[in-house]
Amino acid sequence: MKIRLMPNPTPLRLALTSRSDGDVVESIRASIIEFLERQPGVKLRVFGSPDELKLGRQQTDIVIVLGGDGTILRTCRQLGSHQRPILGVNLGRLGFLADLSPNEFQEKFPRFLAREYQVINHLMFECRLLRDDGSQEKYLGLNEVSILSGSALRILHINLAIDGEPVTTYRCDGLIVSTPVGSTAHSLAAGGPLLRQDLQAFVITPVCPHTLTNRPLVDRADCVYTLTAPEIPEGATLVIDGQIKRLLQPGDRIEIRKAAVNFQLARLLDHSYYATLHRKLGWGGQPEFENRENLVRSQTKE
Repeated sequence: MKIRLMPNPTPLRLALTSRSDGDVVESIRASIIEFLERQPGVKLRVFGSPDELKLGRQQTDIVIVLGGDGTILRTCRQLGSHQRPILGVNLGRLGFLADLSPNEFQEKFPRFLAREYQVINHLMFECRLLRDDGSQEKYLGLNEVSILSGSALRILHINLAIDGEPVTTYRCDGLIVSTPVGSTAHSLAAGGPLLRQDLQAFVITPVCPHTLTNRPLVDRADCVYTLTAPEIPEGATLVIDGQIKRLLQPGDRIEIRKAAVNFQLARLLDHSYYATLHRKLGWGGQPEFENRENLVRSQTKE
C-alpha cells in the first residue's frame, strides 16, 4: 500500500541568489527559477548577486545559492547578524558547501518541500584588524583568516597568543586560522587536518614553516587568537575567506574569535559528511593505479 504524504499547509519561503558571470550560469538560473515557480506550496523571492540580497525582517526558510562555495561565503557575509539557512547548488568545481548539482536539486526538491531536511549550525568568526594608529576594522567570515607574505617574498615571523598567553612564533610564508568548515580549503592545501564541520574549534596552520616543530594546532572556539609580527614586510596581506584583502602595516594586531552568529546550512536528513569527502576528494581506498595493477594481476591469473 502506498502512503501519500499530505502537503504542508505552510508555504516553503525561499529566497534565491546567484553568481552572475556568463550565459551558462544565467541559463541554469532561469531554469531553476522556472522550476520553483511551478511548485505548489512555494513562496519565492529572487535576487541578483549576493551583494543585492536584502531580506530585512521577512521570514525566510531557505536561501538558495547558485554558484560555488565562494558564492556561499559572500552570501553569509551579506546576511551578517541575520543568518538564514542556506542551500547551495553547485555551479563551480569542488563545492563542499554547495554539493547539489542543478539536476540533483530538482530531483530532491520534493524532500525539502516536505521538510525532510535539517539546519546545521556551523562556527563563524569575527576578525578585528587593530591598526597601530588606533583605528580598527571588523569582518565576519566563515572559512579562514590568513596572513600571507604575498609580493614581499620574505619569511614572516608571526607571534601567536591564545587568550593572551604567548604560544609560539611561526617562521613561515604565511599563517592560516581556519574554522572546521574552512578546514577543507586553504588550510587543507597547506597540510592542515580535516575537521568535522560541526565542531567548535579553530585550526592554526603554517604555510611552508621554516621550523620542523611548527605543525598545525587545534584549539577551542571560545578562545581569542591574537596574531602580531615584529616586522611587516611591504606586501604582506591579511586575507579573509580568500575574498577580502587588507595590506598590513608595522604595529598592526589581528584578533580572531568566535562570532555571535552561526552559519546555517540546510542539509537533507541522510546527508553524510564523510560521503561528501569521498566524493569530492576522491577517497576510494586504493589509489587508481593500484586498482589497475590488481585488475591486470587477476586477468593474468585467469
